[in-house]
Amino acid sequence: MTTVVTGPGDVLDLVRRGRARTRGDVVDATGLSRLTVAQRVDALLDARLIVEEGTTGPTGGRRSRSLVFNRHHSLVAVAAVDTTHAQLAVTDLDGTVLAEDALDVEVDDGPVRVLDRIADGLSRLLERHGSSAADLSGVGLSLPGPVDPVTGRPNQPPIMPGWDGYPVGDHLSGALGDVVVHTANDADAAALGEFAVGHPDVRAFCLVKVSTGIGAGIVLDGRSYTGADGGAGDIGHVKVDPASPLVCRCGAYGCLAAVASGRAVARELSVLGRSVTHGREVGALLRSGDPDAGRLTQEAGRRIGEVLAGMVCVLNPEVLVVGGALASAPLLTGVRETLYQRCLPRATRHLVLQLGTLGDRAAVVGLTRLVVDRELSADAVNRRLRR
Repeated sequence: MTTVVTGPGDVLDLVRRGRARTRGDVVDATGLSRLTVAQRVDALLDARLIVEEGTTGPTGGRRSRSLVFNRHHSLVAVAAVDTTHAQLAVTDLDGTVLAEDALDVEVDDGPVRVLDRIADGLSRLLERHGSSAADLSGVGLSLPGPVDPVTGRPNQPPIMPGWDGYPVGDHLSGALGDVVVHTANDADAAALGEFAVGHPDVRAFCLVKVSTGIGAGIVLDGRSYTGADGGAGDIGHVKVDPASPLVCRCGAYGCLAAVASGRAVARELSVLGRSVTHGREVGALLRSGDPDAGRLTQEAGRRIGEVLAGMVCVLNPEVLVVGGALASAPLLTGVRETLYQRCLPRATRHLVLQLGTLGDRAAVVGLTRLVVDRELSADAVNRRLRR
């Protein structure tokens, strides 16, 4: 079956996704003439979006040179913002981290203060790397709340006072020198990162992020699924115990985040004398082997598994990854205990449930993928090269 191709951007897409490794592969995949393929490939070579290197081995005639996506064509700057901190990075176009830093920021401080600090941090990081905003294909920004997929703005985020509808992309773009900014929910970005690195051929992929809050990201047929207005996967505010006296940061009682998030586990640990207030501190205790942290995290996992059972029954994913600051064996064990108990065997017979492999870098890699997918899409490249 051939692929409809209208310009060099479509050829780039074939190369990026591993569907074509030589000019001959492009001919086979598209049905275009060798002359037309040569024109498309030459345009991409001139734009430095691909390179030709090595050979693919004997073919009975001339050896074919490999077409390779040029991950060094430009850079991407990303900021993965959580409730109490932000992970900053400069990456190549494949998501390899070239420079990184972390900031202690509180989303409760509001968008102006947080985004100004992120802009300053990214500027310093670029300077440290010997680069500038002019070297960027774009900037990726993830936030711990729903992001409208059309406007790119926070959309009634339950735990981000003052952020609703704020033009985060415009603010950051202006502070960095008019570079394009793409925004996403933090769990969506992490899901895209884990998917791209470890499971690129999976049709239905889910990630649950358990940090100070709880959220889920969904990737279907290689694309992030965000729902009607960015609210898909916002499982932290599912009411699991309406009679609970615990108040969620959204103002409601009995939300999953109120009883099973990193903040909830930290609250219980503080009663036991541990000086912890949020998910990252709980994660540090888990890594040190603290028994109370492990026990309470496993209990939290059981509550999370109750909600994830519904997601598994609806989406029937092939892979469900557990990530975030609390990602650990106790959390995974707790999720497994209730998830499999509450689902029919048919819903889980092909399910792989595992811990994430990228840690804090999951959202960084996912944001890079988001920027590259949009800025170097077939349509965008075709417009740029006017073909």
